[in-house]
Amino acid sequence: MIGAFQRLPSQRVAEGAPTMTTTLEEGRQAYQRRAWTTAYEFLRAADAEQPLGPEDLEMAGRAAHLAGLNAECDALLERAFAQRLQRGEAEAAALDGFLLAFGLLNRGEWARAGGWLARAAEAIEHGPENCAAHGYLLTPDAVRALMTGDGATAYQGFTRAREVGERCGEADLIGLSGFGQGQALIEMGRVDEGIAVLDQVMVAVTAEEISPEFAGLIYCGVIGSCMQVYDAGRAREWTAALTRWCDSQPELVPFAGQCLVHRAQIMSIHGAWTDALEELRQARERFARTGHPAIGDAQYEWAEVHRLRGEVDEAEDGYREANRFGRDAQPGLALLRLAQGRLDPAAAGLRRALDEDGPRLRRPSQLAAAVEVALAAGDLAWAHAAADELAELAQARDVPLINAIRAQAEGAIRLAEDDARAALPAARRAWALWYELDAPYEAARARVVVGLACRALGDEDAARMELEAARRVFGELSAGPDMARVDALMGSTTPPAAHGLSVRELEVLRMVATGRTNRTIAGELFLSEKTIARHLSNIFVKLGVATRAAATAYAYEHGLV
Repeated sequence: MIGAFQRLPSQRVAEGAPTMTTTLEEGRQAYQRRAWTTAYEFLRAADAEQPLGPEDLEMAGRAAHLAGLNAECDALLERAFAQRLQRGEAEAAALDGFLLAFGLLNRGEWARAGGWLARAAEAIEHGPENCAAHGYLLTPDAVRALMTGDGATAYQGFTRAREVGERCGEADLIGLSGFGQGQALIEMGRVDEGIAVLDQVMVAVTAEEISPEFAGLIYCGVIGSCMQVYDAGRAREWTAALTRWCDSQPELVPFAGQCLVHRAQIMSIHGAWTDALEELRQARERFARTGHPAIGDAQYEWAEVHRLRGEVDEAEDGYREANRFGRDAQPGLALLRLAQGRLDPAAAGLRRALDEDGPRLRRPSQLAAAVEVALAAGDLAWAHAAADELAELAQARDVPLINAIRAQAEGAIRLAEDDARAALPAARRAWALWYELDAPYEAARARVVVGLACRALGDEDAARMELEAARRVFGELSAGPDMARVDALMGSTTPPAAHGLSVRELEVLRMVATGRTNRTIAGELFLSEKTIARHLSNIFVKLGVATRAAATAYAYEHGLV
């Protein structure tokens, strides 16, 4: 391996040399084995025996970082920085200062990070302009530009840093700046170019040409970028690689927990909810010990799985904890409120989240949830607005995931407008896309819409087969609320008789007879409240009754429920 952050010497014992191993040598060897906690403990013990020099202090600091010991890492790198300045090793000191600032930036300690970046820059102020340290110190400004949405400025900064890295043969700098270039290109809308650059960087990462600190960051960042552009297949591939990398380092802490979250997200998409919960349980425990900011993501994903399984209390707790750690609980919390029949807070929470300029990754799921809540509330204008934005996102980035979300929203809206003929092909398209993505839960939800569209068109046989297929998947997943809904939809299907009710009117009557409100019925059938009211009016006329109670009594007397 090459690179300033890979310059620590390999402590190999020459053939025929004495086998007695000192504490310091034990620490160095543990470091080479990537046994981070063991390495830190031995190096700390060696430091207590006799103060370490800057190379070993840096090694101990890096081991502490990878073992999740942030305060210890900072203290060791500060000592390494000071010793190198005293020795007149300006560039080496600057590199240690950057490494210290890098860790602080990743933990959100901006003020301290800025101070150390300034000290690192001051150390090489009068040195050669094209040294590796200058290249590293170009990256923080590029990161800031990227975080503010200025992809063009970020790309220029990362490109300059990469050029320095290539001149110096600095693998870590090349990888770090290449990673930034890929993210900047995605920010600029040049998604395919950005993904290609990230794939190139990942080749170096998986070949272990890059130091573990930077490799872990790049692994997690690339997976996040893949999810940002809805490339679930590529995210799954790199998550598998990250898992192997973490498993090869049992004492690794900072990235192993994030790996568990990414794996859980992939598992959830593919319907392995029990396995996802186990991954998330481990991630929550690990993040609780280290205070990692990603604990909010772990709590949110935990809540999502429990919501889908109908475990309301666990979902509530998860969303609350996610919010406590800075992760917006939307759109999951809104969908939980919708399931509870609390439409007003569901709509308010989603509108607030959509009005904020939050992470783009969450936008499609927020819009999809907005369609569901809007239809339940009978707000077709809001549903259409959300669907239109989904269409724009799909046009900007033609990938199966966003296309599936868009098609599902279109099918639900068409059904709510009583346009079953238009709803059916959209819902079938959504099912096909979800099936290709191996997303069984979403595919089953699409089949429910297909079934309802078939029923509205009078094809009860097709409707029942679609609903039975969806019910079977929901049962396998233990998706309690969805099973209950399909069970209600699959109630007895007595054909129209003397009462003259249509299939849809009979369906509405049966739901009225269970005590459901118009709003609840609208939400379960993906119709507007206005449409339900019209159906109910027709039912009253055909049955010769004037109230819901009378219609319910008629239904029971004539065996319609």
